[in-house]
Amino acid sequence: MNVIVIVLLLMGLVFFTGGGIGIIRLPDFYTRLHPAGKLDTLGSLLMVTGLALYNMEHFSWETLLTSLKMLLIVIFVFLSSPTATHSIVDAGVRAGLEPWTKPETRE
Repeated sequence: MNVIVIVLLLMGLVFFTGGGIGIIRLPDFYTRLHPAGKLDTLGSLLMVTGLALYNMEHFSWETLLTSLKMLLIVIFVFLSSPTATHSIVDAGVRAGLEPWTKPETRE
């Protein structure tokens, strides 16, 4: 059980790190929101699932209810994060924010 929890937590950390690097490295508002929305959702899904499994190590009704609450938080994040990202992109479009284009080079 501990191996599964460690793997889930490490995979979640990899996705959070990839999202952070994507936010720093990508050139404009729209492309930065892509890793923020996608990788943040998947990273939280993996990490909270790992924590819920770790919580179930000593099984009792209290730990079962706590783990179910954790999984409900995951479901809420899984539904709300893409919706929030879409709303932020829509606000950028309405504000007239232009997407990044590659500068033309002369040869």
